Amino acid sequence: MKTPADCATMTDIRAEIDRVDKELVALFAARAAYIDRAGEIKATVGLPARITSRVEEVVANVRRHAVAQGLPPELVEKLWRRLIDWSIAREESVLGPDSLREEK
Repeated sequence: MKTPADCATMTDIRAEIDRVDKELVALFAARAAYIDRAGEIKATVGLPARITSRVEEVVANVRRHAVAQGLPPELVEKLWRRLIDWSIAREESVLGPDSLREEK
């Protein structure tokens, strides 16, 4: 692993970006496993896939993390809202549509 400052060529940069991308995909897979488990738990207690208060809590958290890392919070929020929508759709594949459940 090289820091950005240690990269002397575009080959170095590309190798490190590929390494980071691989790690990101592994993290997304881990997140998806938690989403799958959340869907199982929600099914047993009658919760919907989308819980608006939780969605907004997650967005606020990632905006705060973005600022702390020097990233534009608006961009990170847009990315995360897409991720959240994908996660909710994944849960709905187990739970069925939210229109059949009440938000709690």
